[in-house]
Amino acid sequence: MPGSCTRRGRAGLAIPAALAALVLAACSGPGPAAVSALPLKQVQDLKLPGGPTRLDYQSIDPTNRMLYIAHLGDGTVEAVDLDKAAVAGSVPGIASAHGVMVAADRHLLLAAASGTNELAFVDTDTLQVTGRVKSGDLPDGIAYDPAHGKAFVSNEHDHVLTVIDVATGKDMPSVEVGGETGNVIYDPGSGKVFVNAQSTGELLVIDPATDAVTDRIRVDGCDGNHGLYIDGMSQLAFIACEGNAKLYVLDLRSKQAAAHFDTGDAPDVLAFDVGLHRLYLAAEDGTVSIFDEHDRTLAPVASAKLADHAHTVAVDQASHKVYFPLQDINGHPVLRIMEPTT
Repeated sequence: MPGSCTRRGRAGLAIPAALAALVLAACSGPGPAAVSALPLKQVQDLKLPGGPTRLDYQSIDPTNRMLYIAHLGDGTVEAVDLDKAAVAGSVPGIASAHGVMVAADRHLLLAAASGTNELAFVDTDTLQVTGRVKSGDLPDGIAYDPAHGKAFVSNEHDHVLTVIDVATGKDMPSVEVGGETGNVIYDPGSGKVFVNAQSTGELLVIDPATDAVTDRIRVDGCDGNHGLYIDGMSQLAFIACEGNAKLYVLDLRSKQAAAHFDTGDAPDVLAFDVGLHRLYLAAEDGTVSIFDEHDRTLAPVASAKLADHAHTVAVDQASHKVYFPLQDINGHPVLRIMEPTT
C-alpha cells in the first residue's frame, strides 16, 4: 500500500509548491513545516463573537451564501455572510455545539447540542431555535438526506446512529452501528449514507430509504476512523484516522484501501474543493495537510502547521476560499479566511 510523508523544513523557509510535492512523496522527518509551506494566502482574520473557546464543525449554505460555525465552548452557532465576510448573527442555547449541517431546502440549520444530547432545529432566516429532539450520547456529525427528509446523527459515545424525520421533528428507529460512531456523510450521487464505526474499524453503508445497513467495509490499519469525506463522483472515501495520524483513501468499488498518508496528530475535519479536486485535512495539533486528487487517488501537495487549534476546515465551492475557525488569536476567536495560491 503506498504511503507518504509530510513536508518538513526549517521554520520560515519557503519552498516552491512543486518541490514541496516531491519532498512530500519521498522524505520524512520530525516536526511540521512552517506555515509558508502551505499554498494558501491569508485574506482576512474575521473576529467572531464570544470568547476564545473551542470551535468545531462548519457547514456552508451555497444558496444563501452563509457559513455556520459551531462554537462549542460558548454553546452557540456563529453565522457568517460569505460575500460580505462579516458576522451575520449568533444562535445561543446550543449547549456544547458540535456538528452543524444546513438543510437548505427547508431553510433549516441542524445543530448537535452535545451538552444536552439533542439536535436543535434553527430557522436560517431568523437564526432562532424552532425545535429540539433527543439524540444519543454525545451527538457529533450530522448528515442530511433531502430526498427522504432525514437527518442522521452520529453519537460518538454511543453505538447507534440517530435518525430524525426533519419534517416532523420526530426521531425514528436508530441504526445499530455496532460500536462507537465517527463522522457521518450523505452522498447525493449514490443516495447512500456512510458512517465510520470507530470501534470495529469499518465504514458502514446505509440505505436511507429503509435505514438498513447494506455493507460494512473494513478499514484495516486505520486506528480510530473518525473524519470522513465521500467523493461520490470518483467512488472514493477519504478517512481520517485519529489514533495513528493517517489519511486513508478507500476505493468504494474494490472495497480496498488504495493509499494512505501521514498527517498531523489527531486528524479531524476534511473538506473537498470539487472544482479544484483538492482535499484539505485539519488536525488537532494545528497541522493542515493538502492533497490533489488525480486518477482516483491523492497526490500530496503540502503539510504544515497553520495555527494552534486549526482542527476544522470548510471550502466555498464558488470562490475556492478556505475557512479555518481559530479559537484564540490575541485573545479572540477568529475565522481565518484563505485562498489557494496554486
